[in-house]
Amino acid sequence: MNTAPFLLRRFFFRLSTVVYLAASGAAIAGGNAVVIGQSIDLSGPNAAIGRDYVAGIKTYFDALNASGGLNGKRVQLVMRDDFGRADGAVKAVTELIERDQIDYLFGGVGDVATQAILNAPVFKQSGHILFAPLASATQGKQQPVLFWRPSQKQEIQHIFAHFSKLGIQNVGVVLQNAEANQDAQRTLTNEIRERGMKLTATANIGSSGGGGDVIAAEAARLAQTKPGFVVVIADTIGTSLFLKEFRKHDAQTFVAGTSLINLSTLRELAGARAVEWTVFSQVVPNPNAGTSPIQMEHLSMMKKYRDETVSSLTLEGFAAAKSLAKTILLSKKGGRGAVHDLMAQNGDIDLGGLSIVSTAKSNHLSSYVDIALFKKGSGLMF
Repeated sequence: MNTAPFLLRRFFFRLSTVVYLAASGAAIAGGNAVVIGQSIDLSGPNAAIGRDYVAGIKTYFDALNASGGLNGKRVQLVMRDDFGRADGAVKAVTELIERDQIDYLFGGVGDVATQAILNAPVFKQSGHILFAPLASATQGKQQPVLFWRPSQKQEIQHIFAHFSKLGIQNVGVVLQNAEANQDAQRTLTNEIRERGMKLTATANIGSSGGGGDVIAAEAARLAQTKPGFVVVIADTIGTSLFLKEFRKHDAQTFVAGTSLINLSTLRELAGARAVEWTVFSQVVPNPNAGTSPIQMEHLSMMKKYRDETVSSLTLEGFAAAKSLAKTILLSKKGGRGAVHDLMAQNGDIDLGGLSIVSTAKSNHLSSYVDIALFKKGSGLMF
């Protein structure tokens, strides 16, 4: 595969990030700002996801600043590349808290980076709440983290409900070896048992996609069991490599995955024909449709402030940023106490046709789940 396009995009995105950080630092020096920090993967394995998430977040705050900011203060974003690594995340969040003196901390991408931040001594001592990380692993309500998106368990349950309605009873499972996927494996087992489905086989792939021969062998073995549909719990690269091999043996069985798969990257790596008849849970409505106020706002502001294609992740970033802004505006406490307020009370906030709900029983604000389908010609349909 020619990796030049990926490397070129990575270079230009990293360059733009450095320029933006420099601009942010100058503005912060003025003192009249609400400073929001973010440690996020911009050049590692989840860079494509990170780029889109950041684009949505920055777009919302650009629009907010243009209309007067938060209580008369401009919002300043300080984003640091953590490369998708635990050590990178700890370094980035330490600098954000100690040097940049951030008021709020936005989450990044992936279970490894998220857990590293939660375990970091400087974070534990800071009193911050990690807001809206893109992570799958379950975190207890006692942890200082507040997810915007629904849980991976809710996404898996939605996938199974979708196929159950179609009357499909035989399922194959693909599981990437990772500690964070243990919760997903338990959810899969429970869903199969409770719905009276039959597990035809489980394919195991390595933590970073595994070797090509291993994936090819596992894909062939799973195809031989003739599942009615396949659920994949893996990252974008692992899912892409499996799908490419599986389609050599089975061109039409539905393959399903969760929302932290970057669908554009999947299509590039697996190929347009391989992604036909695949479905992925999504935690926001169709980003290209203007059927609700927040969808229209997102489309309009992305067109005004960004020169790039919208995606589910740009809409999620936009919605998460709007949620944080509304939380700050509604809070009676100053500083970082706004997010603590939200976690401690029951209530809901309307974002414009999409709502978030805070409860004492959950640290997930949104429960919205939908399904996106790749059909013939690789068109994405919600």
